[in-house]
Amino acid sequence: MATTSDPLSSLPSDPTPGDIRELVRTTPASGTRRSIALLATVATFGSLLFGYDTGVIAGALPYMYLPRIAGGLHLNSVEEGMVGGILAVGAAFGAIIGGRLSDRYGRRHNILMLAVIFIVGTVGCTLAPNVWLLYPFRFVLGWAVGGASSTVPIYLSETAPKRIRGPLIAVDQFMIVTGQLLAYTMNAVLSSANGGPRVLVAADPSGAFAAGQWAPWDAVSSIAGLVVSGGNGSVWRYMLVLATIPAIALWIGMRMMPESSRWYAANGHYVQAIGALKRVRNDPRDDVAGEIEQMVEVHRLEQQQEKWTLRQAWNTRWTRRIIVIGCFLGFFDQLTGINTAMYYLPKILHAAGFSSANSITLNVVTGIASCIGSAVGFLLVGKFMRRHVGMYQETGVTLSLFSLALVFGLGIAPHMTADGSIASTIPAALPWVVVALVSVFVFIKQSGTVNWILVSEIFPARIRGVAQGVAVGALWIMNAIVTFAFPVMIAGLGAAWTYGVFGAINVVALLFYTFVVPETKTSSLEEIEEQLRERFA
Repeated sequence: MATTSDPLSSLPSDPTPGDIRELVRTTPASGTRRSIALLATVATFGSLLFGYDTGVIAGALPYMYLPRIAGGLHLNSVEEGMVGGILAVGAAFGAIIGGRLSDRYGRRHNILMLAVIFIVGTVGCTLAPNVWLLYPFRFVLGWAVGGASSTVPIYLSETAPKRIRGPLIAVDQFMIVTGQLLAYTMNAVLSSANGGPRVLVAADPSGAFAAGQWAPWDAVSSIAGLVVSGGNGSVWRYMLVLATIPAIALWIGMRMMPESSRWYAANGHYVQAIGALKRVRNDPRDDVAGEIEQMVEVHRLEQQQEKWTLRQAWNTRWTRRIIVIGCFLGFFDQLTGINTAMYYLPKILHAAGFSSANSITLNVVTGIASCIGSAVGFLLVGKFMRRHVGMYQETGVTLSLFSLALVFGLGIAPHMTADGSIASTIPAALPWVVVALVSVFVFIKQSGTVNWILVSEIFPARIRGVAQGVAVGALWIMNAIVTFAFPVMIAGLGAAWTYGVFGAINVVALLFYTFVVPETKTSSLEEIEEQLRERFA
């Protein structure tokens, strides 16, 4: 037997299938066996946190608008956009840098570190005394969200058997929307228990409310000269702090999970790769030796070339094209406008005629629609080609956005008063039409979301972590732009034109899925790499 090129591999420099199978036969599992279902559940607590921390702000913002003396942060529309946008900027950095750390130190290591960052960011946001101290901790929390959105899908795709890789990565998306639904539900419970955003009136020049009377903030916020002495604005802090519970569960659970076997193999550590893979394979259909053979072959081909960095990948024609496709998958995912519903739905429903308290509660309805849509997505990604699911999503999203534009433009706009409120002449059914359309919109978006699956599959093994970090970072940069721009667009253009603009953008996204996005469903990660090399080189 030839001398090994790496003492950690225990394989010859040019191993035969027999060498690999013998090493697989003699290498035990590196620890207690874990089912794929358990591993996915634990790892996607990071995705649940992603969903909770992005969704919770929808219910927190109406309380943050209250005056400081009432427990709020006295936000204006620019600060509102900043609270959401800074998290997305932090997420972009977290995704890009987290991808590098994931490639260098391992997927499991990165997720453990992110659990700690989730806890620090959540506690910091909860205790922030003003918006200027809230901003940096929202950035820290965004760092964790972005790192999780980049690392968890890779960990799942590299650990899953090929036959269930798509549905397993869809668990990641399901847990994101479950986290959002959990956030909406807790927001509604806490808001209902506290009677919605309210203030204690000290003096009301209009005479509508007596001194010492509690009043809904919606009813008094526009009264000139109003003086308040207290309120329930601190409810937003309780909404935020609940995220520490799944963060602690993530840290504990990941300590019991194995590292990604493909990360080990990409670094030439084949014994560790076999040991880790055996911990999550215990099915007659699983061919551990066959999987390791594919990993060894990909590693051998990559070692024949100059070691890849992000610059090397960008300067290589075929990998540059894949990186560009990954970035546009992220761009178009955010340009669906999904985060306008996730962050600002109470604002949208308030614009449609509901009270702030009812808007927070109705957020749960769209959260349920989103969760059901994600569950349907399991079936779609398991049965249909990735591209076809993406085309279905973009078609449905485009129609939903144009429908919202028509309802706001032709139905609601004629009943808007000069101060932006809704006149009593509005037909009672119209606000409910908006709820129904937003519910259909989020259902289609979540049932057809394949960008997370695609960006976890299309990149070569040697740059998978850093390249996915760039793609997810691009997604979060667009998230920040949309999050900051949406309140400004609503104020300047109105809801009708705002949704019309997003609808037009999604026509372009539909063409992108139709003519540009590669198909990955029927191939292993190693086969996808070879196919894309041949297609784009």
